[in-house]
Amino acid sequence: MLQTVFLDIDDTLFDFHRAEAVALRTTLTELDVPSDDGVLARYSAINAALWARLEEGEITREEVLTQRFVRLFAELGLARSAGRARERYETLLGDQVFLLPGALETLMTLSSQGYDVYLASNGVADVKDRCIARAGFAPYIRGAFISERIGCNKPDPAFFAHCFAAIPGFRRDAAIIVGDSLTSDMRGGIRAGIRTCWYNPSGKPGRADIPVDYTVSHLRELPPLFARLREEPECHPSQRPKI
Repeated sequence: MLQTVFLDIDDTLFDFHRAEAVALRTTLTELDVPSDDGVLARYSAINAALWARLEEGEITREEVLTQRFVRLFAELGLARSAGRARERYETLLGDQVFLLPGALETLMTLSSQGYDVYLASNGVADVKDRCIARAGFAPYIRGAFISERIGCNKPDPAFFAHCFAAIPGFRRDAAIIVGDSLTSDMRGGIRAGIRTCWYNPSGKPGRADIPVDYTVSHLRELPPLFARLREEPECHPSQRPKI
């Protein structure tokens, strides 16, 4: 049985890295900061490390959003305003909508088949709201859960508890989360006691300590997978079949 589908946003529905590159390059150029590929790669590395610490509860969201620029400018030896960079970057990021292959079509299909589809993101609320609106997702989703608005982040079970409480008649055994991140989406789903589906288009190696229930390499694989799950007898999370 399957009814409720949680979908991650960045790098699951949206090409976040492409959007990030456009917004970041423009921001740095306006601040007279080098914006070559090497600088962008360094920013991405700093950003990823900070988000990983956020997922572990070691730092706050505010620290991530500002410190990534503080650290980048420090490494470059430049005196620039991290606050100004953050504000401009977030404004530009909300304007960038690059859908991954099959994203809109998959949402339309799942909606037409009667699934209750919700988006679940660790992103900045205003940025994600604008991206979702620009992408035209509204007719095909029941809602969007954004960590900044909730007050906690995936994979914290409290994030999922909030989501579950907001959905009328919610049942864990009839829910699944789909996302590209093992540490955020998949670990979060495991901790919350729902099925997990790893979106892994590049064929990254898995992790033994984060066992997922299903793996897909294309979003168009989701409707037939979900159709099979609807036909299966209800089962406890520990008894889920692996594919």
